Amino acid sequence: MLLQETVSNQAQRRPNAIAIVSKGESITYGELEDASNRLARLLKSVGCQKGDRVGLLAPKSIRTLVGMVAALKAECMYVPMDTSSPSARLSKIVQGAEPRCILSSGGSRPLLETLFAEGWRKETVRIGWLDSGRPDEAGFNVDFGWDDLASVSSDPLPCETKNEDGAHILFTSGSTGVPKGVVITHSNVMSFLSWGVGYFDYSETDRISGHPPLHFDLSTFDIWGTFLAGAELYLVPPEINLLPHQIADFIRRNSLTQWFSVPSVMKYMAQFDVVRFNDFPSLKRLLWCGEALPTPTLTYWMTRLPSVPFTNLYGPTETTIASSYYTVPRCPENENADIPIGKACDGEELIVFDDKLQPLGVGEIGDLYISGAGLSPGYWRDREKTESAFLTTGQMKRIYKTGDLARLGDDGNVYLLGRADSQIKSRGYRIELGEIETALNALGLLKECAVVAVRTDSFEGTAICCAYSLAAGIDLPPADLRQKLTEVLPTYMAPSRWKAFDSLPLNANGKIDRPCLREHFLAARSVA
Repeated sequence: MLLQETVSNQAQRRPNAIAIVSKGESITYGELEDASNRLARLLKSVGCQKGDRVGLLAPKSIRTLVGMVAALKAECMYVPMDTSSPSARLSKIVQGAEPRCILSSGGSRPLLETLFAEGWRKETVRIGWLDSGRPDEAGFNVDFGWDDLASVSSDPLPCETKNEDGAHILFTSGSTGVPKGVVITHSNVMSFLSWGVGYFDYSETDRISGHPPLHFDLSTFDIWGTFLAGAELYLVPPEINLLPHQIADFIRRNSLTQWFSVPSVMKYMAQFDVVRFNDFPSLKRLLWCGEALPTPTLTYWMTRLPSVPFTNLYGPTETTIASSYYTVPRCPENENADIPIGKACDGEELIVFDDKLQPLGVGEIGDLYISGAGLSPGYWRDREKTESAFLTTGQMKRIYKTGDLARLGDDGNVYLLGRADSQIKSRGYRIELGEIETALNALGLLKECAVVAVRTDSFEGTAICCAYSLAAGIDLPPADLRQKLTEVLPTYMAPSRWKAFDSLPLNANGKIDRPCLREHFLAARSVA
């Protein structure tokens, strides 16, 4: 089954059933089918062909999701873009994806104007405007708008897309400073959905949260899992992400049956004690993914919601949504207890290898690899990166090296033990520390710098720390340096702790002593 067929099937069966709810508005499956068919025809009318990319440069909304479905119906891949990112980083994503068309709206107009001012392929990129009306005196040309949907047929288009074709490209942090595009196919997503919808017992009566941003891979399960089950998707407004009382009220007010988010949000809600005992009476399940959830936070939640099952999902973007699961059997008695990532989802396999790709036994620490139906075909137009991350074993099994260290427990579950590289997770985002260093060095203000991460009890879970020495003649406080960095990187990638050095400490090999720097930050806890 193709992803867009989940919508068409529900529209045929239950056209009047609610599909998406957002900020007091809703759309039925019949209306979603109708609008996405019309928008797909408009995409075709401006030259979109099979395999082309359609950029989604618009805030999370019902119309943006219509655009997502329409892109697939036009036989294209959709590329969700982070509207909170600076234009310099978005420009790299646009240049890499080379979209035939970008669907945008008023909230993203300044970004779009900045991108067009830079001159990237503006003669060939078409713009679809998801708002009613047209922007006046914009710095770009609009080829069609939302009002134009009424002028085209709502009949479905013929589609030659195959299950193994790409459905979307998700751009993640890249160590060289250039975001990497992970290609995800229809079959990648459907493989996970066929397991997840069954395991979590999704039904037409479910009211599912849509909390992550659209460029975050967890949203894939929220959206397409909802559509496959014929349930209702409730888009969580981004503006309440740092307002824990409002998040709790959102769950109560909408009688959500499922909450799925990153651990940092759960930790934040626990920190402000916004969850009452026996709260959220409609909640049937709670899922988290994206990073480790501190056991004390899990204890807080499970104590207050004793009848709700809690499941930890794990998996990098390259393996599609998640590859393993662990449903916590009971509230942990020991707050130092390790929470495993569990066992492989159906169609997936977790393997702990040594450095010679030989399987390790119970308790032995090694590199975690994943194999199975969720594996991406690779990175968009980057054969070298694909071949370095996706390997083939002697048994011709294709595997992905996660970069995580792990061990197999006596209980048959897999336990994570940290990273083997410079990649971290903060607030659920995957961040390459090398990308931050590359951006800092490109500012031309530093003699040298090193970015390290330390565990913290604060909201982000992992604090990004920058040690640096200024170039000759430069006198700049950390706050100004951080501001300049956020002009080229998203704010979630900007270090929260800074420390200036005359010269950075070196180890015996003459390289920057990163363990020493971590100790500096742990001891000083200097916050800019």
